[in-house]
Amino acid sequence: MSKTKINRSILLLTILFFWNTGGVRSQLYPDSVYSDRPTLIHRLEIGGRPGYIIPTNKFLRGENEQSRPIRYAFSSHLKYAFQFHPDSRTGQIYRGAYQGIGFAYYNFENSREIGNPKAAYLFQGATLAEITPRLSFDYEWNFGLSTGWNPYDYDKNPYNGMVGSKVNAYMNVNFYFRYLLSRYFDLIYGVTFTHFSNGNTKFPNAGLNATDIKAGITYNINRQVNYLSQGLPGYTSLIRDFPHHISYDVVLFGSWRRKGIVFDGEPMASPDKYTVLGFNINPMYNLGYKLRVGASLDGVYDSSANIFTEDYIISYGDPNPGYTFYKPAVNKQLALGLSARAEYVMPYFDVGVGIGANLLHGGGDLKGFYQILALKIKVTRYSFIHIGYNLQNFDTPNYLMLGLGLRLNNQHPQH
Repeated sequence: MSKTKINRSILLLTILFFWNTGGVRSQLYPDSVYSDRPTLIHRLEIGGRPGYIIPTNKFLRGENEQSRPIRYAFSSHLKYAFQFHPDSRTGQIYRGAYQGIGFAYYNFENSREIGNPKAAYLFQGATLAEITPRLSFDYEWNFGLSTGWNPYDYDKNPYNGMVGSKVNAYMNVNFYFRYLLSRYFDLIYGVTFTHFSNGNTKFPNAGLNATDIKAGITYNINRQVNYLSQGLPGYTSLIRDFPHHISYDVVLFGSWRRKGIVFDGEPMASPDKYTVLGFNINPMYNLGYKLRVGASLDGVYDSSANIFTEDYIISYGDPNPGYTFYKPAVNKQLALGLSARAEYVMPYFDVGVGIGANLLHGGGDLKGFYQILALKIKVTRYSFIHIGYNLQNFDTPNYLMLGLGLRLNNQHPQH
């Protein structure tokens, strides 16, 4: 079977899977005010994003094979989403909330050295403000993987010090206007911010950042004629009082990373891969349906922390053996920190941020503040997949946090 047929089959199965959620909606979302209305509205979207590449490294600024700045990009997007009907309980709590899967194709000015990446991603969005019955201001985040990069190669692609791997994470946030043209079609337009990175799993990892203009058309497959109607007869609020409570998240994570050091004033990259293991114990006070805040006890073993090398002397005529990188004692690679956390809670996904400092640590690389951005994908009521990224002192990429989590004392109402 050809790669094209496989990709088409995967796309069809994905759409059928999400579509099938409507088949069990009576079990998942049984409390629509009007039983003859679909609880889920399915939709397809096609759009384009002309973008400006932010020149964050010398390769983009002109130190490349073409000896000119790389400034512009264009991406095409095809997306499937399902939205909760405004009359369902979930639709009333999370106004305009939708989620789904998207596919993108990127074209850069210098595709020979960068490549033409393809991305597959999860996304979720909702309404921030309803300006008129037909016009709303919305947000959306995208998170996934991109392939098709042309990474750095000493012989074949020596200038590209920006990308070191063929597969990179894709992250995007966008803010846009949605105008309802008719029962079926919406016009969308706004701005987006995009980041590509491999999370320090391979060097180089300067990453690529872009800001785009977003424009597209959404086709709402089963949206009803009276979707815009307000205050219909018999309308009843289904939002229950929220039980304020403290829940507890326990996360175990691991990843790998690459590491560089500065030796005699020169940056040097270690040829080795290093293991990262850690945990979070995270009590959170649930303020309402959409927000929880709290703290986290963060433990980590980073086998790249405080690695070092030494100068050496070789006899005239002997081959240069290269630098050897050494690991310190284990206590120099362990840390225990405390961070403040906040999470934005939505159906299926929680997006969290944190800022903290290591209180017990081995010094050196483990000193200072750290920041965390995390996505929690809910698997069951009491478990989730954790995908996070750790940044040091607001500017230094640190490591990925890929793991599983358990949520205790979860009293969040089910919808």
